[in-house]
Amino acid sequence: MTRITRREFSALAAAELLARPAFAQTNEAPPITRAIPNTGERVPVVGLGTATVFDSDDEQTRRAAAQVVQTLVDAGGRLVDTASSYGDAESVLGNVVAAAGLRDKVFVATKLEAPDAAELKRSLARLRTAKVDLLQLHNVRDPRQSLAQFRAWKAQGLCRYIGITSTSHRDFAAIEAVLEHEKPDFVQIDYSLDDRAAQERILPLAAEVKTGVLTALPFGRGRLFRTVRGKEIPDWAKGFAGSWAQFFLKYLLADERVTTVIPGTSNPAHMADNLGAMRGRLPDPDQRKRMAAFIDAL
Repeated sequence: MTRITRREFSALAAAELLARPAFAQTNEAPPITRAIPNTGERVPVVGLGTATVFDSDDEQTRRAAAQVVQTLVDAGGRLVDTASSYGDAESVLGNVVAAAGLRDKVFVATKLEAPDAAELKRSLARLRTAKVDLLQLHNVRDPRQSLAQFRAWKAQGLCRYIGITSTSHRDFAAIEAVLEHEKPDFVQIDYSLDDRAAQERILPLAAEVKTGVLTALPFGRGRLFRTVRGKEIPDWAKGFAGSWAQFFLKYLLADERVTTVIPGTSNPAHMADNLGAMRGRLPDPDQRKRMAAFIDAL
């Protein structure tokens, strides 16, 4: 989702804007982790999304995917999110993880378009695993949606956690309803510094029903990089963010209701930059308000 816009940003920005002093200063700090509400299992707060970046099963994509996943794991990250509908992303991820022997080091999350056994079987085969860590129902729109089949698969050991996803505000009412009556382990929602609707509606309810939160599109489909193009990180933010990517991600991570952010990238340098957001201090509430006001004013 950020592959093109972030590359453009990097090419146009001055070299000093791409320096990451805060990342360098905090690289030795332990990675920040958050507890999954239902179990207490802790996961690193920065993961990897695969939509549009792992979708072609060709040599270039496989090579980039291998580098990005290895960068994630080497820095202490774990969670990789994919879907049955992301082209060849499941196959690319499955082959990369198997070839590198990383299955026990990666928290694999995938999504199905429906509670369909054939679709699940296909996903597991493509991912080259007997079970996934998180199985999600993609793009939930029905407020009466049942997760009974997902619970059955969880009981059978085909997944460890279940969840629901949406990246559309028009489906927030459905997401809220399903959170209330199904109480899944996770909800994945569109949430970024320039699109904060989820923090008013979805995050409070998720906390109430003890559901973990994954944030899709944390760079606002590239809008945030376009907004700050040619601009320096403000001095008051340089103590916690060494790059614009870390600025955007740490805004989300400063809300403890967020379990893991999952920016998508096929660039290992961008993956390393993103991972800098899970080290060092996070902005305090006043700084967080200032970050929002700063972006709103641009």
